[in-house]
Amino acid sequence: MQPIDKIIFGDNQFFGINHMSQEKAQQLAEQFFDIAAIFRVYQMAFDSGIRAIMLNSNDRASEICSHFVANKSKYPDLNWYPSIPYPHKYANLISEKGIIPTINEILFKDNSAFGILGMITKGGAAVLGKDAVKLMQMLVDVEMKMFKGLNVKVVFLQNIITDLLLGYGVGDIFGEYCDYIRKKYNAMPGLITQNMPYLMQKLHEWNIDKVVICSSFNKIGYLMSPDTDSYIFEARKNDPLKYQIMAMSTLASGAIPAKEAYEFINQQNIQSVVFGASSKKHIEETVSLIKIK
Repeated sequence: MQPIDKIIFGDNQFFGINHMSQEKAQQLAEQFFDIAAIFRVYQMAFDSGIRAIMLNSNDRASEICSHFVANKSKYPDLNWYPSIPYPHKYANLISEKGIIPTINEILFKDNSAFGILGMITKGGAAVLGKDAVKLMQMLVDVEMKMFKGLNVKVVFLQNIITDLLLGYGVGDIFGEYCDYIRKKYNAMPGLITQNMPYLMQKLHEWNIDKVVICSSFNKIGYLMSPDTDSYIFEARKNDPLKYQIMAMSTLASGAIPAKEAYEFINQQNIQSVVFGASSKKHIEETVSLIKIK
């Protein structure tokens, strides 16, 4: 299992996402309305030594990816960590257009004739056979189109999907997803969750390993189920050759001061941290504080 990057730059700040403050979220949305502002912050991250990007497959991600593909010679050593699918995109489309037009828009928009034929073949078999695996593969392919041409290291399944499937206990779907990511995209499979201990226990039970697990990890238990102690225990006994752990929400949306937050994080048996920031000062401060082994 290839080691993941120790520090990864996230994207919530670019898209007006702040789980603690709607006012802060609105400020961020306005700050990054101009996409050039996003690229300026990315450059600050690169200047601080960061060489890995986690990006949700939302509406603006395609433009970001296109920029980096067009300028790949300027950023030859960047690793990408897509997070798919972006649930709000589908919810908004269904609310606006209905289910059937949404399916049409997602599957056939911007596809070549050859691509459409392949999707019809796979999709027809999926519908006729009620094959959830083929439907999953179609969705992955649609979401991953925008990342073509980039050095994709891990493909993450968003927590809203991971935890839904986890609740239903469908280990075969997790296994098929992981196999598909490895074979089709030559990348490592990743799962984002808000219940890392239970996910790791079930993956052990299903004999699914060599997976990157991304989860909130902080000292106050913010977005962590069931509690912080369970996370510490599960991480401590984990073998990184089987599961690599990536911590997110390390500051608990600003509830924990950075120095205090990373003193805790640096003591844990984790392999990576993903964080978002919108200023040079905060990026440099965070990079200097992360000292995971």
